[in-house]
Amino acid sequence: MNRPVLLVIAHGSRDPRHAATVQALVRRAGALRPGARVETAFLDFNLPSVTGVLDRLAAEGIRDVVALPLLLTRAFHAKADVPAVLRQAPPSLRIHQAEVLGPSPLLIAAVERRLYEAGLTPGDKSTTGVVLASAGSTDPEAIAVIAETARELRRTGWCSVRPAFASASLPRTEDAVRALRGDSGVRRVVVAPYVIAPGRLPDRIAAGAADADVLADVLGPSPELARLLLERYDGALATRVAVAHSA
Repeated sequence: MNRPVLLVIAHGSRDPRHAATVQALVRRAGALRPGARVETAFLDFNLPSVTGVLDRLAAEGIRDVVALPLLLTRAFHAKADVPAVLRQAPPSLRIHQAEVLGPSPLLIAAVERRLYEAGLTPGDKSTTGVVLASAGSTDPEAIAVIAETARELRRTGWCSVRPAFASASLPRTEDAVRALRGDSGVRRVVVAPYVIAPGRLPDRIAAGAADADVLADVLGPSPELARLLLERYDGALATRVAVAHSA
């Protein structure tokens, strides 16, 4: 019996680095699950579109699709945009919507991987303050998840961890960097972008990290994220809750 197609739905960006990074992540996830069919679609700016991919899958006779929002929190895109476009799917498709990526211990591990790749070591944790810089949201649930993720990262041994936002929320990255300079025991300040792919807001995070000692890379096609895509896919198959089509 064929398993459902995994459809990874990214936001999209005018920055070509965004789509390239998303595609690299999806390829890595597919390589971890030989024989699985994994597709990519974008809500905006890039092709293929979500509706385009769903129409193509229906035309091929595919019956089941797991739709996975490539989002770190349940903010507006997860609560409104993704469900709306999925409700427009051809009626022959059964769409099972997976949970967003965060929160997850795998995301914490991916952040730490990027910090170590930027030159830090586990021995630096006790004297290093981390700014966990996300894109930002006006959604209280999303903001709370980012704050809790910062606390979880702090529990792994970093001297101090502060959340920051590139838009919509405060503090900004540069303000969190300055605040960490005043924290007791912090000798080095690093910025860890809590975003998946490059683009306008990640560039804003990088600009705000000018006074930090280290700027890590975006999460990108890390092995932890690739594993998390499959974890969310398997979770959706376990629950089998289908998206209702529009009348």
